[in-house]
Amino acid sequence: MLENISVSSIMNSLVPISRFNKGEANKIFDEVKEAGFKVVLKNNTPTCVLLTPEVYEQMLEIIEEYRLLLEAEKRMENAKPEDFIPQDKLLSELGINKADFDNADVELE
Repeated sequence: MLENISVSSIMNSLVPISRFNKGEANKIFDEVKEAGFKVVLKNNTPTCVLLTPEVYEQMLEIIEEYRLLLEAEKRMENAKPEDFIPQDKLLSELGINKADFDNADVELE
């Protein structure tokens, strides 16, 4: 849902807080479910953002992935050649041979 955000969708997502006072909360929540988010305005100022749980989870995942990227970049900037170990040496130290990989069942996310 986050991929489809445009200026038009943001403009259509604005909800005056007075709609809640008029008993339209259920309708607004249905709109959130359909659009993914709504921005609540109080005195024409954004006050809060309503998100579906899926959009919220997606945002948290994006933030976590970005945090991990920054950490990886920081580590690579500070890395020295002696910090790296050739794969063959690592496998040997761990007692693993390349044939073991053929029998491994790995699931990547």
